[in-house]
Amino acid sequence: MPDSIAAFDAITAADRFATRHIGPDDADRAAMLRALDAPTLDALIRRIIPGDILADRALDLPAALTEGDILDDLRHFAARNQVKRSLIGLGYHGTVTPLVILRNVLENPGWYTAYTPYQAEISQGRLEALLNFQTMAAELAGMAIANASLLDEATAAAEGVALAHAVHKGHSTTIAVASDLHPQTRAVIATRAAPLGWTLTDIEPDDVAAIASAAPFAVVLQYPGTTGAIRDLTAEIAAAHAAGALAIVAADPLALALLKPPGEMGADVVVGTTQRFGVPMGFGGPHAAYFATRDSLKRHMAGRLVGVSIDAAGTPALRLALQTREQHIRREKATSNICTAQVLLAVMAGFYGVWHGPEGLRRIATRINLAARILATASRFPLRHQHFFDTIALETGAETDAVMAKALHAGFNLRRIDATGVAIALDETITRPELDTLATLLGPAPQTSEQPGPIPEPLTRRSPYMTAPVFHAHRSEHEMLRYLKRLEDKDIALNRSMIPLGSCTMKLNATAEMVPITWRAFADIHPFAPPDQTIGYTTLIERLSTHLARITGFAAVSLQPNSGAQGEYAGLLSIRAWHQSRGDAHRDICLIPSSAHGTNPASATMAGYRVVVVGCDKSGNIDLADLDAKLALHAERLAALMITYPSTHGVFESTIRTICDRIHVAGGQVYMDGANMNAQVGLTSPGAIGADVCHLNLHKTFCIPHGGGGPGIGPIGVAAHLAPHLPNHPLRADAGPATGYGPVSAAPFGSASILPIPYAYIRMMGPEGLREATSIAILNANYIAHRLAPHYPILYTGTGGMVAHECIIDCRGFQSTTGIQVEDIAKRLQDYGFHAPTMSWPVPGTLMIEPTESETKAEIDRFCDAMIAIRAEIAAIAATTLPRDDNPLKNAPHTAAEIMATTWTHPYTREQAAFPLPFVQTAKYWPPVKRVDNAYGDRNLVCSCAPLTDYATAAE
Repeated sequence: MPDSIAAFDAITAADRFATRHIGPDDADRAAMLRALDAPTLDALIRRIIPGDILADRALDLPAALTEGDILDDLRHFAARNQVKRSLIGLGYHGTVTPLVILRNVLENPGWYTAYTPYQAEISQGRLEALLNFQTMAAELAGMAIANASLLDEATAAAEGVALAHAVHKGHSTTIAVASDLHPQTRAVIATRAAPLGWTLTDIEPDDVAAIASAAPFAVVLQYPGTTGAIRDLTAEIAAAHAAGALAIVAADPLALALLKPPGEMGADVVVGTTQRFGVPMGFGGPHAAYFATRDSLKRHMAGRLVGVSIDAAGTPALRLALQTREQHIRREKATSNICTAQVLLAVMAGFYGVWHGPEGLRRIATRINLAARILATASRFPLRHQHFFDTIALETGAETDAVMAKALHAGFNLRRIDATGVAIALDETITRPELDTLATLLGPAPQTSEQPGPIPEPLTRRSPYMTAPVFHAHRSEHEMLRYLKRLEDKDIALNRSMIPLGSCTMKLNATAEMVPITWRAFADIHPFAPPDQTIGYTTLIERLSTHLARITGFAAVSLQPNSGAQGEYAGLLSIRAWHQSRGDAHRDICLIPSSAHGTNPASATMAGYRVVVVGCDKSGNIDLADLDAKLALHAERLAALMITYPSTHGVFESTIRTICDRIHVAGGQVYMDGANMNAQVGLTSPGAIGADVCHLNLHKTFCIPHGGGGPGIGPIGVAAHLAPHLPNHPLRADAGPATGYGPVSAAPFGSASILPIPYAYIRMMGPEGLREATSIAILNANYIAHRLAPHYPILYTGTGGMVAHECIIDCRGFQSTTGIQVEDIAKRLQDYGFHAPTMSWPVPGTLMIEPTESETKAEIDRFCDAMIAIRAEIAAIAATTLPRDDNPLKNAPHTAAEIMATTWTHPYTREQAAFPLPFVQTAKYWPPVKRVDNAYGDRNLVCSCAPLTDYATAAE
């Protein structure tokens, strides 16, 4: 019997999640180690990671759980949340996700595992979905143009303020903020304003004199107001313009189906959240914000913009327009560090608009408005505002506590405005029985009460919106299903092939990790619900924070930042607050290596720092001599050093502890960019190298999917002395320390609804699995470098000629001998069915390759085979076997229409063009368009929907 029990336990232990997450099996690992002349995986790691930072013990984490165990564990958390009908509002509302979108987008890896659409030819599906979103947002707002989404309404408003300051011709540092702005939006703007020396002045609704006397550079208004009031903003906007300011309006897009849009009132920028367009509240996110503006301001917008162009055959094609306007590329000259969007959520919101169309949105909005009027009519309490869209504000006086308590007992969360006021925000999920219950609770109405009327005529929308055919063509589920599938099939995502992007860590997003995010007990929780209703969430957050703290070697973690760039910014603000607490407010220099991510200098500038660049040596490491020179020059004013580890060049720098020590001796702090944490987990840590703060990309190392360019989460971990200086939130006391500097995101815990994903990953991997995953990621990268080294120079290596978890291949030499550029290689990879590695970053003319631990040796070999075959094609061009101007690389990618055309004039065969290696034939991906002409698109900027025939005519 003991032998049987031991055998049973051994079999059970072998069925662990880590073996499913990690690609190479034992035989694959042995083969790769032989190729690298390493006796064991541990021996390989010891050759690569400096001994003084290599961990000598396992992470202090619980033992690994199975997939079944983790779902049971998360059900326990979910059961501790109370799902009430939250009618709190404040920009978060109940919504209905159309099931065809839920199943075929949110739950579909073809949509959620794709990368940012920088390679336009293999991203046409997502780009079309985002173009729908942009069109919908711009037309609802009454503006000329909208971007492809931002992080949330509050940060979008803050980006609007930054835009206003960038174009302001005067010297004002004042932001006039309407008193009926959502409080979390005001708080985020205040956080952004403080390091830059801007001040906020509150103004009452309709107080145009106060706007004039404030002399602001920006005026921020809410429409409808935070307690529901609607009013014509024309006079306030005119007063802003007279004062030389831009008017920024935060507007509910569903209300704009019925209300006169801000653009028709003269607004310069209109922002808001599209959460109620089919995206659950999820305790605060992720949700896609929209940002719309006048045409004259389009080049100042933060974020991404999808535009229409043509491909090499003259066919209409989509791409990211004005790509250099992504402001992190401007580095220290940036006014924003935005480098992500909420693509998956914007796609869902756009499809919500496609599914319902303008008449459907109008019908939903009308139903909500009618429900609010019915409830207002039934109430015995006076209305604070006679005109509203979905939110009624009641003067409940001495009965305020009783009303709140009775509503809660009946299953409703209402919003307490103040000591004598209650607000009720209705949404599309309201039912007749719920209205009856609320009416009974608030009634009976007095016979002589003033009855609320319809939306006033001057505020009633008259202009059309969403007129493009796409918003009228997909009413049946069959048509919608097929439309979603057509778009999905145009793209390359992880469900099709490896995405070898360096620094982006495109790894498995396991099904078991994804399943819980759609559970009602996680999805339908309002971010400002009473704390006793969110114990499941807060317990999950506490445990995940503890796990991340132990992984990073830090004392505390904040999960509030909802992107990696937000995490950078939040971490720098923590350093800034610490210096101020010590009387060192004069410390304003941030040292940044020349190899750093572009968001680093942009984030530092936003945090009020002056950026000083530190050079790198020929091996790609920080130049210690230059560092010492900069320290000698700036020691008295040094605030921080921002580093990435392993370095941006994919190498474990052996001097990292020395570098951190020198910064500390000079009185500075070390900020570590966590982009490359997939090479650290379980093997070393930011704390071990001497860092004081780092952000973690949970959408990289910890398995939240990229979603086509968002969602992301960028929490920060900090050493004990920085823990009192983490972000907090005005509407949730447990979101951060009382001594914190304010919020960086609209919701207290950022994008909380996707936190079950990294929690599940950590718990299923366990301490041994996490260390193993990191080791295999390093093994895979070195195996790729080994296979490609005879064909492409490996630009940077560390001790013993090894790399970390990614490698950079140098393609610059091909230009002079063959005319081939790195872009040609990237486009040719599409013919092989692969997304290109990271192109021309951090070094122009190179490709940065990161395989992650999830890719099998077979998939890695297919990718290497493709790269080697492309190198042979380049050699053929050098040997003049293929001409410089007419070859498979210059003409890539090749579409099905081109291959099947009657005429073929190229000096290579159709088979070589479309099926260059045998494995391509078994699962051919056909790029839907040829190479996109970015320059044409920027010269002829079109960023909204129209029939493709219109674009084709314009191209002619």
